[in-house]
Amino acid sequence: MSVTPALPAVESFDALDMPPALTKTLAAQGVIEPFPIQGATLPNSLAGRDILGRGRTGSGKTLAFGLALLARIAGRRAEPKAPLALVLVPTRELAQQVTDALTPYATAVNLRLTTVVGGMSIGRQAGSLRRGAEVLVATPGRLKDLIDRGDCTLARVGITVLDEADQMADMGFMPQVTALLKQVEPGGQRMLFSATLDKNIDKLVRMFLSDPVVHSVDPSAGAVTTMEHHVLHVLDETDKKAVALRIAAREGRVILFVDTKRGADRFAKRLLANGVRASALHGGRSQPQRNRTLDQFKNGQVTALVATNVAARGIHVDDLDLVVNVDPPTDHKDYLHRGGRTARAGESGSVVTLVLPEQKREMTRLMSDAGISPRTVRVKSGDEELSRITGAREPSGVPVVVELPTPAAAQPRPKSRPRRGGGGGARRGVPRPRSSRG
Repeated sequence: MSVTPALPAVESFDALDMPPALTKTLAAQGVIEPFPIQGATLPNSLAGRDILGRGRTGSGKTLAFGLALLARIAGRRAEPKAPLALVLVPTRELAQQVTDALTPYATAVNLRLTTVVGGMSIGRQAGSLRRGAEVLVATPGRLKDLIDRGDCTLARVGITVLDEADQMADMGFMPQVTALLKQVEPGGQRMLFSATLDKNIDKLVRMFLSDPVVHSVDPSAGAVTTMEHHVLHVLDETDKKAVALRIAAREGRVILFVDTKRGADRFAKRLLANGVRASALHGGRSQPQRNRTLDQFKNGQVTALVATNVAARGIHVDDLDLVVNVDPPTDHKDYLHRGGRTARAGESGSVVTLVLPEQKREMTRLMSDAGISPRTVRVKSGDEELSRITGAREPSGVPVVVELPTPAAAQPRPKSRPRRGGGGGARRGVPRPRSSRG
């Protein structure tokens, strides 16, 4: 796609033309060396080239676009309501992850970053824009609302990033995204990152990217090589519930995906009644409640997170080695993104899917579409094989109570470990001097 040759990749952040404050902050954050997507794209994005990047969640995308964006506008000041750079994301959770990842770097170069998403006070967001923000992280719907109200203009935006563009297409945001991109500064830099690049994205690429540098971390189906995939055939719905309960009672954290908000609430309640510290995460909760639930999961107050697809993208939790599809996803993209919550930073992880007899054929098709050959086994709740694969064990049976999420301030997060090529929604933390890839 690119006509102009790409600049060669670098193996060190020191080899990049970035403000010293950014390089210093990378070291302070424990980010040792760039990931492939960072090393390949940063020389080009820092030079102002358009970027088309395909990288799975956890590949380091956030710093791949974030460092270039911050370096290129460092030293400039935004007028009220007129940001200089825009990062568009599909979900509130991903917006928060990107914001958390970029804030230390923005602070280092004296740039103001603000986040505008649905589910939070639009008045406060408008106030932040009026005070001036060089970098805007936004979901399409809320950004459109603020523009319609006269609280924001994109006319000064010279750098635009689309993160998880495929999900924006899947969620029906393309008309809004297209309308927003037409409002940014003509001839500006555009960077598009996505876990998958398919026909839904082609139109955007043709319309808005000019001679982009194309980089793909993962030319296959997007599956992480350190991830194990297991399909567990269960006899019936009753057996499935018993299996899921024992898995949730394992030592260590686990995310369990279900289809519906009601199903998530009911399963979380059942887990609590059986002695498992569980909480539900879904779109029926307010954004502050969802943030609080995630903090409880990250700091260990909650060990079993029962989630709908709202958590399948943009949620980063260190040291999560198991994701369970209690209800199988209907689409191979959803499968890959659910699974992307584990096996980050080159660590190992497993994705386990519980499959009823009537779901076997559809599951076989889905795995084929995802390019995955899972290990398949028939299990019952008390089987030793189930324990070997998932760490499943008998729950205590003693009911527990987890403080319900409220809009109160989130609890302080544990100090992050040093990492290589770090980021937020796309962060892959890794301790040093361990040899596993970050």
